[in-house]
Amino acid sequence: MRALDPLTGEEAWHYTRDNARLCGLTVTDGVAVAVFRTEQRCDEAVGLDAGTGVRSWTRNLDLRGDAVLTSTAQIVLAASPTGVLTFDPVGNNVRWRAGAPGGCEWLSAAAGSAGVAVLQRCAGGDAVQLRLYDGFAGSEHWTVDVPAAEDADVALLGADGLLGVRVDGEVRLFAQEDGRQRATVPVAGDDAAQTSAAGLVLVRAGGTVSAFDPAGGLPRWTAPAEGLPTPTAAGVPEVVLPTAGGFVVRNALSGEEVARWVADDVPPGGTVGVVGPVVVLRLDDEVRAYR
Repeated sequence: MRALDPLTGEEAWHYTRDNARLCGLTVTDGVAVAVFRTEQRCDEAVGLDAGTGVRSWTRNLDLRGDAVLTSTAQIVLAASPTGVLTFDPVGNNVRWRAGAPGGCEWLSAAAGSAGVAVLQRCAGGDAVQLRLYDGFAGSEHWTVDVPAAEDADVALLGADGLLGVRVDGEVRLFAQEDGRQRATVPVAGDDAAQTSAAGLVLVRAGGTVSAFDPAGGLPRWTAPAEGLPTPTAAGVPEVVLPTAGGFVVRNALSGEEVARWVADDVPPGGTVGVVGPVVVLRLDDEVRAYR
């Protein structure tokens, strides 16, 4: 694991294990949480101060080797096809576990401001089920059927404000209160992603980003973009969107363009964060910084 200075790209700190393999890494609440596999399962977790790399805690876990690690504020989520586990990134205690019902497989899971969402498919059905759990207590809020053919390509996009599920060429957005479908967004293939900004839900479908009000699912604004901003709090007034020709600063609530920064060869599909004078673009296989 390496932490890089966002201004220079130089290594700020690193953490190395010679006797284990890294299963997954996520960062939240100022803590970098990594899970390692020492034998057949992912069985050891460590929390490091994200600014210094100093170890805060370690604990034993019992996760499948294919567990996926993600996080949101105050919650680290480990998900696999048979179940999920959540724990506190600061205090390292396991909060709760939940398992897939008999005959069902959990396709994916996501943690967000709405809680922990799980997308499952059960044998012999012509729908997938979207389930929402309380992120801290683990109690189930609701389960709804999402019509999808047995061979449909489905994916869970997020659980912030509205819960997003892509079914083939359509993104469907569901209310966190009761699971009712609020809006749909057409998408070509699987090129879709979701995040939140200033209390709105942002959905990217191809080269377009649309912002939705989670209260009623109504669209607020639409703009061209090749990626998404990192999640921002409700009080943050602006978002930065990547485009093929650079980065566009927009009013987060209205979508109005505020400024434009020219940059060459910005790859599509990234996530943008701003650290001081630097725009950081995170891709699946690379991190770039622009000044």
